[in-house]
Amino acid sequence: MALAAAAVAAARPSPTGLPRPLCRASAHPCRPRRFRLEASLSASTPAPAPATADEGAAAGPCPVVRFDMADFTVADRVSVGLHGRSDEMIFEATVRDPSSELYGSTVVLRQLTSSQAKRRGRRALEYHGSYSLRHWLQLSDWLPTLEATLALDEEQVRRVGDDSVGGPAVTRQLRLIRILMRDLLIGVNYLHSHGMAHTELRLENVHVSPVDKHVKVGILGNAVDFHDNDPSSSAVASNNERRKMMIAFDMRCVGFIMAKMVLRELMDSSTFQKFKSFLNKGNDPSCLREFLLPILSQNSPSGNIGLQMLDRHWGAGWNLLALLLATKSDKRISCVDALRHPFLCGPKWRISPTVNVVRWGLGSTAVRLAEDYIYGHHQRRRLAYFIELMEVLNPNSSTENWLRLLPGRWCLLYCTGRHIGLTLRQPTPRVLISDAFLTFAEAPESVDPILSLTSDIGFKIMPESDWPHDKSGTEGNLSVTTSARITPGRIYTNAEDGKESSSRITSSRYLGGKWGKAAKMKQLPASLPTASVNVDENDVDVSMSCGSTLKVKSARKVLQEVRTQTPPEMFDLSKIVCGTYIDSRLMVLRGVNGSALLFVRSNRTSDP
Repeated sequence: MALAAAAVAAARPSPTGLPRPLCRASAHPCRPRRFRLEASLSASTPAPAPATADEGAAAGPCPVVRFDMADFTVADRVSVGLHGRSDEMIFEATVRDPSSELYGSTVVLRQLTSSQAKRRGRRALEYHGSYSLRHWLQLSDWLPTLEATLALDEEQVRRVGDDSVGGPAVTRQLRLIRILMRDLLIGVNYLHSHGMAHTELRLENVHVSPVDKHVKVGILGNAVDFHDNDPSSSAVASNNERRKMMIAFDMRCVGFIMAKMVLRELMDSSTFQKFKSFLNKGNDPSCLREFLLPILSQNSPSGNIGLQMLDRHWGAGWNLLALLLATKSDKRISCVDALRHPFLCGPKWRISPTVNVVRWGLGSTAVRLAEDYIYGHHQRRRLAYFIELMEVLNPNSSTENWLRLLPGRWCLLYCTGRHIGLTLRQPTPRVLISDAFLTFAEAPESVDPILSLTSDIGFKIMPESDWPHDKSGTEGNLSVTTSARITPGRIYTNAEDGKESSSRITSSRYLGGKWGKAAKMKQLPASLPTASVNVDENDVDVSMSCGSTLKVKSARKVLQEVRTQTPPEMFDLSKIVCGTYIDSRLMVLRGVNGSALLFVRSNRTSDP
């Protein structure tokens, strides 16, 4: 039986100039019977030499090699209905043509019988005529090359709600990411809506079609059906669970693709392994920014482009990435909802963000403001306003949620109270505060909801002569440990309702402005639920360590200077009155003097 098979030439060079071994091919028969061929090179088979530039150009966009059935030795084993596909027959064969680059390799032949299966075979040939998205992104001039390949013009960018082309590098890349991600999500949603899951979504399996210039999801060899073959009613529940798990797995793979496209550092295998290790350890993806910030800032002193893209529009990119990579599968976003996400919608599209997106934007804006040194009074007022609005929109106000989310290590970002630094003072010694952490841990053998509370303040004793220019010095740490009980409480929004100054917040500005309208609040409640923090003042342990030996008088001066520069609540933990906001990423605590302390969750990311 004669068979004409079309295969991608293994000698065709990849966009990076490196040889690419033949990993998959599709059969194009002369007779009505159709086969699909999957072939893989063994480890002992030498990789073909890369073709020259002239050879690649002469070969055209899709060079093929033709086979006959006589080129294969077909084994006496056959499989029908693999992965629920009754329109395919699977044969195992060995290439016996000595002139073929696959000589001696074991391959799989697929006989395609239905029209749908034949379309899959033809489409596989189209994919092999184009480079995968990974190869495009590995080009040194990938941005203009991919823009030209996609024929990016004003008509194209209108599809993502934009009205211009060109511009700064961040704007160009964000526009391109939107186009690629929307095409990818549309393709994955097509599979899900037709009862199938891809199961192998990665950059190597995503191609730019040379026909319509759209991104296509290819290599459907391992795509599976959602439903089992058992039609009995008892299998309905298991089928629904199977469907949810498969969709969630595909969406997680889409999240990895998005992360690699936006953050080019993740194309490096070692960096991507750290990224995956962070998620595999059970850390919440909403904390990815704090984890990746040191990595992304190492080689980008002027600012990382990927970080800027994700930070735009009040951190919408980080929100979408966290929803795609959510730890719990039932919390991951669907393709349809992702297509409506603000990160993938251009400035010309008017979308109505959900309360969760508004809450995320408030927190991200507060974090961005806190990362910059606050100089002006108007900046401090703006940050205090964002913190108060977060308290109004607290999604986890019950005591049970606080006990669930509190355990962990929290890094102090900002305090609305008085700030005292070294600029206008001449203290002796000069002490520079590095980081201040607050750690909550469940007390062992405790029946009541009692937590162990530890404050760790890192500092550095700098030389007095040249401290503005020389920040080196002796490092030290101040630690305060006690226990606390978490009980329900209330905080008042009007001054006349609260008996104490610590039990009220200013509310005159909540309902106005952009954020007030986005929150869709017509009237502010008279009081808000909080989590009261009752610290045991009789069980407090204070310790200070330093890298050098200090005299008692010098140690007292260092301790006094550390207390002067840090909020009083971080040393005297009994001054923490209540918690007013908490989620998987941020936390706000209120002190006895009414000041608010903004914390971000800190995950221990250092690998042994």
